[in-house]
Amino acid sequence: MITKPLTIQNLLIIKPKIFRDTRGSFFESFNSLKFQKLVMKDYPFVQDNCSISKHNVLRGLHFQTIKPQAKLIQVLYGKIFDVVVDLRYGSSTFGKWESIILKSSNREQLWIPEGFAHGFLVLSKKAIVLYKTTQFYQPNLERCIVWNDETLKINWPIKDHPIVSEKDRKGQKFKDFIN
Repeated sequence: MITKPLTIQNLLIIKPKIFRDTRGSFFESFNSLKFQKLVMKDYPFVQDNCSISKHNVLRGLHFQTIKPQAKLIQVLYGKIFDVVVDLRYGSSTFGKWESIILKSSNREQLWIPEGFAHGFLVLSKKAIVLYKTTQFYQPNLERCIVWNDETLKINWPIKDHPIVSEKDRKGQKFKDFIN
């Protein structure tokens, strides 16, 4: 596995080695020993989530309070514009966001430690996104920052209005989160 750090500290792109031949391809999508060495900590993954979305669906920006989730994101099919926002008080990048395009064709994964809001926009006709979490999903602890927050000014590659859930449409503003 090859890793590439992103601008915001502790965010990593993880690229597995892909073996291809006439039959197709094979890659190791997760190995706890290798992963532990990459992030220098033993993270117990407790839940796998899979979302299937059509073009122009925007999910997020989600995070959990009290029991924050670290996530390992991968796209099994399609392509997404993935966004993370640093919510770690005291971090030099607090309130900053970073984006990456994740796609099934290169199998890159995104490691997001605790303390980040996460969301994505589907760029392909359809996308299947799988992510491992280090805490169980607890709806009563989940929060959402509205995707088009005027303070964060995320540069989403949107041509039309995205398809957003009612919950995400009613997300809080970043300035209300920090107060």
